[in-house]
Amino acid sequence: MIPRPDLLDARSPKGIEVFQLTTEPEVSGCHVYMEAQVFTPDSRRLILHRSAHPHGSDQHDPRHRYLVCDLEDNCSLTPITSELGATGPSLSPDGSTLYYFVNETEVGGGRLTLKRVKLDGAGRETVLVVDAPIPGTDYRPSHIYPLSTISSDGARIATGCFLGDGKTEGAPFGMLVFDLERASVELALSGPTWRNMHPQYCRSSDLYAGRDIMIQENHGCTYDAAGNRGETTSGLGVDIHLVHDDGANFRNFPWGRDGNEFCQGHQSWIGASERGLCGTGCRQPAERQLISALPAPHAEHSGINTTGAIRADLSRAFDTPQFCHFATDIAGARLITDHFLRDELWEIYFAKLPDEGISEPFTDFTYLLTPRTGARVHSHPFLSPDGKRGFFNSDESGILQAYIIILNF
Repeated sequence: MIPRPDLLDARSPKGIEVFQLTTEPEVSGCHVYMEAQVFTPDSRRLILHRSAHPHGSDQHDPRHRYLVCDLEDNCSLTPITSELGATGPSLSPDGSTLYYFVNETEVGGGRLTLKRVKLDGAGRETVLVVDAPIPGTDYRPSHIYPLSTISSDGARIATGCFLGDGKTEGAPFGMLVFDLERASVELALSGPTWRNMHPQYCRSSDLYAGRDIMIQENHGCTYDAAGNRGETTSGLGVDIHLVHDDGANFRNFPWGRDGNEFCQGHQSWIGASERGLCGTGCRQPAERQLISALPAPHAEHSGINTTGAIRADLSRAFDTPQFCHFATDIAGARLITDHFLRDELWEIYFAKLPDEGISEPFTDFTYLLTPRTGARVHSHPFLSPDGKRGFFNSDESGILQAYIIILNF
C-alpha cells in the first residue's frame, strides 16, 4: 500500500485519504467489477485480483490470482487462488468463504469446476464439476461469464455462459444456477440475447425476493457459431429484467427502450432493498442519469413505457449529470459514482440518499478526486458495505492498479 495524496486536489474534501493498494510495477492490479459480492459484511476484507482488467481476466493467464485485501492489516494482499482459469468470485454472505469457478471449458467441451475455500486459505474443496451436458439439456457451457452472484441466504450461485457447439449459428447463451447444498446445477434461462447478462441476486433477506436475479438483455447482439463476439449492443438495444432463479416470474425494469432514454449497461440493486438503480443516458436532454425503479410485470420489452412502472430520477439534484458507473453501501444510503467531465476526463463523486421514500434524490453530492484514468480504463468506483471507504481503478501510474479512498467525513 502506498499513500497517494497527490491524487487529491483543492476541490477534494479535507481529511480524506487515498492509497494505492496494488503496487507491482510490471503486473496490473484491479478491483473486481463493482457489482460483484466480494466484501465481508464487516467491511474489513475484500477480494481483488492480480493481472486483470476492469471487466475480468484472461482464462489462460498464468499470472492471474485473486487476492484477499485485509483493510485492518495495513491493506495487506494475500493470494487465495492459484489455479489457471479462476474466475467469477463470490463471498458467502457471512464473509467466511470464497466461491469461485475454474474455467477449463472450450466450445462444446472441457469442464467447469465450482470451488470454495475459507478466507484464510483453509478447507479448499470442489463443490461440483460440470464436464458433461447440463442436466436436462444437450448443452455444454463455455465462454463463462467473468462474474457470479450469490443469493442472500448463501444457498445458490448463478453465472452466465455460452451454450453453443461451435457449429450451430445462433446458439444460445444461458444462466446457470448452482445449488450449493445439493451440489447441483440447472439452466434457468437461455436465448441469443443473454450474452452480457450481468446477473445480480437481490440482496434482500426476504425468502422470495432473495431468489430474484436482475439481468441485462442485449437485443441485436451478434456473435459467431463459436460464441465470439461481433457486436454487443448497448444503448437503445438494452433493457433490464428481473427473474426468479428457477426461470419463473420474468419482469421488466422500466428503463430505456423509448428511442430517447437508453440503458448505459450498468445497473445494480440499491443496497439490500428491492429497488434497482440504472445508469441511463438520454438524447434529450443530453445527460447520463441515475434512475431508481421497482420491477413491474413483463409487457413486451417496453422499458420506460412498462405499464404500472414506478421510477424516479435520483440524480436530479445534480446540475447536468453525466454519471456512468456507481454503487451504494448495503444500507442504500450512500453512493459513489464516476462522472464524465470532458475529453476523456472523469471525476469521482460521493452522495447521500435521504430516508424519505423511494423517490427522493441523492443529495450532498461531494467531489472526491479525479482518478486520471486513460481512455479505455474504467475507474468502476464502489463502496465498502458500511459506506466508509471508496475504491476505484486507475492506470495513472502507467499500469492499471487498484486504489482506496478513506472517507473521513
